[in-house]
Amino acid sequence: MKYRFFLLLVLFSVFGFSQKSKIDLKNIEKSLKNPDSPYNYEKLIFKYKGYPKSLDSIEAQYLYYGRNFREDKVSTLDDSFKNLADAFKESNFEECIKQGKILYDKDPTNLDVLLILLRAYDARKDGTNFIHHLNQFRSLTEGIKNSGDGASEKTAYLVNSVGDEYILLNMLNVGKDYTRSSKPAKDGMFDVWEKEGRKLYIKILYLNL
Repeated sequence: MKYRFFLLLVLFSVFGFSQKSKIDLKNIEKSLKNPDSPYNYEKLIFKYKGYPKSLDSIEAQYLYYGRNFREDKVSTLDDSFKNLADAFKESNFEECIKQGKILYDKDPTNLDVLLILLRAYDARKDGTNFIHHLNQFRSLTEGIKNSGDGASEKTAYLVNSVGDEYILLNMLNVGKDYTRSSKPAKDGMFDVWEKEGRKLYIKILYLNL
């Protein structure tokens, strides 16, 4: 089975019909830390790791946006991530999987780490792990899609990082023929992608500034 073609097919199919939901970051932070909340982090991460297809879109959003309030995030600027990226560039997929598992255990909702693991498992033809992480990736990206419709600042898609923005752009088939402009916003930055009069709004969250 050609997993890379299946991956592309599934990623594009993520963006089907779905209900949009307003993201309440303060409530997300509070609920994730509350052991009695149905959206408590430990409860959600247990479902996410064990059976990601069981997550509904709201639970996926709590996990994705809740990452902003975690102290154990892996940054693309960290040496550990740079080493993972170097292993991937060298097509050393065995090392990718070894290092990727360590970073996944630390930061399981990191889309950059998940994407590298997916490509490594694809290259190694490991269908079981590929499908498992693909379901996780789909859950989180569905959460992004449900954050807005991108038609205005008020309904902009919300992403946690520039890296996640480019994952979203690839899925929406927004390419080099679009022009980008940026403007500051409360708790973030708006990127406006435009082509032939059509504008797509994405807000990158900067909650720790």
